[in-house]
Amino acid sequence: METPLLLFPQLNISASKDKSYYKVMKSTLKEEPHKASKPGAKQKRNRLSLLLQKPEFHEGDHLGKPGNLTKAASVSPEEAVKWGESFDKLLSEKAGLDAFTKFLKTEFSEENIEFWIACEDYKKSKTAHELLPKAKAIYETFIQKDAPKEVNLDFQTKEVTSQNIGQPIITTFDAAQNTVYRLMEQDSYPRFLRSDSYLNLVKGRNPSRPTLRRRSRSFTVNDFQGVRPDFSVW
Repeated sequence: METPLLLFPQLNISASKDKSYYKVMKSTLKEEPHKASKPGAKQKRNRLSLLLQKPEFHEGDHLGKPGNLTKAASVSPEEAVKWGESFDKLLSEKAGLDAFTKFLKTEFSEENIEFWIACEDYKKSKTAHELLPKAKAIYETFIQKDAPKEVNLDFQTKEVTSQNIGQPIITTFDAAQNTVYRLMEQDSYPRFLRSDSYLNLVKGRNPSRPTLRRRSRSFTVNDFQGVRPDFSVW
C-alpha cells in the first residue's frame, strides 16, 4: 500500500514538469519562425549590396547620356557631315535617325521622333484594313488628351486629326506629322548639330572609348638611396 502512495506524487511532479516544458517549447517554436521570417536590417543591406554588384544591374546606367550616342555603327566623319546639310538628309539615313533619336532621349523629347516614325510606318500600309488599328494606336499614344507620349499640336490640327480617326485614310496624320517635323527641324535639329556627340562624329572621335588614366607613381629603391635613417625617433 505504501508504494502506490509514493509513486503517485512522483508521477504528478513529473507530469507538471513535462507540461511546463511543453509550454516553453511551444512558445519557442512559435517565436522562431516569426524571427526567421523577418530578416534584420543588416541582412537586407547585404542583399542590396550583392544586387548592386551584379553587372546586369548597371546595364542601363549610361543609356541616354551624350557620350553614348556615337556608339552607332562606325559612322564616318564624311557621312556625319552630310547630316548637317538638311534635317531631311539626317532622317533619311538609318544611322542618322538613330543618333538623332538617342539625342532626343537626352532631352526627354523622344515622343516627337517616335510619332514621326509611327506616321511613316502608317503610310506604308498596303490595305485599308491595316489603317484602322494603326490609326487608333497612334491616336491613343500620341494625340489624344493625356496620351502617354502626347506630342505638342495646335488646337486646330489636333481637332481635325481626331475627327478623322473613325474613318482613317493614308493622309489622316499628315498635318500632325508636318507640325511635329517642323518643330524638330527648327528646335531640336540645330541643338543636335551643336551637341558634343555630333561634333565628335564629325571630327572622327569616339567618346565611347575609355580615356587612359595615368598610373600613380610608385616609390622605388632608387628613391631612398642616399637617405640616412633617423634613429632618434625610436
